[in-house]
Amino acid sequence: MGETLRGKTVVVVGQGGGIARAVTVVARSEGARVVVAGRDKARLAAAYQDPGIDAEIVDVTDDSSIAALAQRVGLVDHVVSAVSARARGRLDALERASLLKSFDTKVLGPMMLAKRFAAQINRDGSFVLFSGFPAFKINVGFLGVAITDGAVDFLTRSLAVELAPIRVNAISPGVIDSGAWDSLGEQGKRDHFGNASRTNLAQRIGTAEEVADAVLFAMTNTFLSGVTLKVDGGQHLT
Repeated sequence: MGETLRGKTVVVVGQGGGIARAVTVVARSEGARVVVAGRDKARLAAAYQDPGIDAEIVDVTDDSSIAALAQRVGLVDHVVSAVSARARGRLDALERASLLKSFDTKVLGPMMLAKRFAAQINRDGSFVLFSGFPAFKINVGFLGVAITDGAVDFLTRSLAVELAPIRVNAISPGVIDSGAWDSLGEQGKRDHFGNASRTNLAQRIGTAEEVADAVLFAMTNTFLSGVTLKVDGGQHLT
């Protein structure tokens, strides 16, 4: 176990799997007390059998739920928002409801988390949000994701200025084997991963643990703020 987060409290908001789980594991391994928060508290509690990890309930699309979480948790050092609701598809297949859900979950939700936790986060603490490579690399079928991720990047910089000296950064993952692509089915996921591996500079798919390492860096580097870290194998350059 490391020491970079010894004595710190880290709040990780997400569904408890994939990247959110990897962030929780690495924060705990570095000595932090971790509060995992999501819509299904029972599922989160069952996923972690560790006295240093507490489960809480929150719905990031509900301001009163966010306020209640902040009140229950109290003082913290870092807040990581790993929530998402992707509105994938070409323009002719996109629906207003899915776009609004995506924006509400990934942009407004983290903004309200920052609003509620700003007064109770240590001055040398940080917020970490999640963007994504579609904000930098335009692909057909990712319009809804691109505009949401782009908004997260602007939100990150704006919050960094407004909340200083509290630091605010974002992580922009590429194609990661985190479970997020399971809805494509086995063959669809295999094809997608194969294409992504051929078109990024690393020539492979990333792991949730590699993304979690970037989150750890964003939390512990005290001279980093207003930055979106691209963890995409160079995909934004191809």
